[in-house]
Amino acid sequence: MPASPIRRLTPFADDAKKRGVHVYHLNIGQPDIETPPEMRDRLKAIQEKVLAYSPSNGTPGFVDALLGYYGRTGFALERDQVLATTGGSEAILFAMFAVANEGDDVLVVEPFYTNYSAFATMAGVRLVPITASAENGFHLPGREAFERALTPKTRAVLLCNPGNPTGTVYGRAELDQVARFCRDRNLFLISDEVYREFVYDGLVATSALALPGIEDLVIVVDSLSKRYSACGIRLGCLVTRNEDVYGACFRMAQGRLSPPGIAQAIAVGIGEIPASYTRNVVVEYQKRRDILYEGLGKIPGVFLRKPEGAFYFIARMPVSDSDDFARFLLADFSHEGRTVMVAPAAGFYATPGLGRNEVRIAYVLNCDDLRRSVEVLGAALDAYGTQPAAAASRSASA
Repeated sequence: MPASPIRRLTPFADDAKKRGVHVYHLNIGQPDIETPPEMRDRLKAIQEKVLAYSPSNGTPGFVDALLGYYGRTGFALERDQVLATTGGSEAILFAMFAVANEGDDVLVVEPFYTNYSAFATMAGVRLVPITASAENGFHLPGREAFERALTPKTRAVLLCNPGNPTGTVYGRAELDQVARFCRDRNLFLISDEVYREFVYDGLVATSALALPGIEDLVIVVDSLSKRYSACGIRLGCLVTRNEDVYGACFRMAQGRLSPPGIAQAIAVGIGEIPASYTRNVVVEYQKRRDILYEGLGKIPGVFLRKPEGAFYFIARMPVSDSDDFARFLLADFSHEGRTVMVAPAAGFYATPGLGRNEVRIAYVLNCDDLRRSVEVLGAALDAYGTQPAAAASRSASA
């Protein structure tokens, strides 16, 4: 199992806090925005005296809430097309297990959500990377890149739109290209759409459910974690119009018994959340994005394209080893009692050597903290490399 680049530096952050250093956590997608009261209030209202198993495919109330959500999104789905899962993570695992045997291949556009590597390892699947370019904002390469990556064991394409870790929003033409490729090659399209609402500057995220001609090949994985700032309830869903895929995933769901019952009781409240909640959250994230994009753009040697969605981006830093730089930030540096935690980007690639001078940053803190984070990063880059003894020590302990 690969170590998580998002979490494996946590001991360094803990040590920094013990020294009295304030750490700005830009390494992990944990929003600071409040979970809607329509969900929190349902937690207070739970009266059951026995916290029992729930149905394997989800409680009727939660499934109804999901069907209502997708209906408002423009997709009329049936009850046997939506399966409740323990977070989006389980949905991705179920999808991989359903469409691929051990030793099969799944094509993935890199950089990608690092935990895909962990899920693929669990499923015995090999991720075959198709590399996107930072220079064009990590948009999809042409079809020829997908054809080159194809192997006799390829079973699916895995996309994240809007993208984690890149913040890229794929346009309709890009997705139509992938749909034609999947249809022509009879491949499943696993579409991670956790950040569907988080798009900026007037853009719109197209769901794979809207792509014509591949209805039976599309599997959407989704989550409540980021949409409603409810990461801790660990609740998501898998959506498919393919009866065989649904049946396979339902049997897996039976094997793990049930998704969290208390979480589903809370999540029924999503149908009561006003549309203004999401609009306000999107406005807030766009402000945060602009602060970081403009601030980091003024630091010499930093390169990034303006992210279009989600709440992440990949930035190229003027360093040769972003893993060492991330440890330096936590172990050897502070600016006015503050430092920043970032995620080294190499773990978001499958191709060895890529991402070594990049970091993923999540803009999940308030605007004032993000402004201070930019100041800290600028000072850290000025200081980095002037302490060779410390760098050697970090390298030896890695």
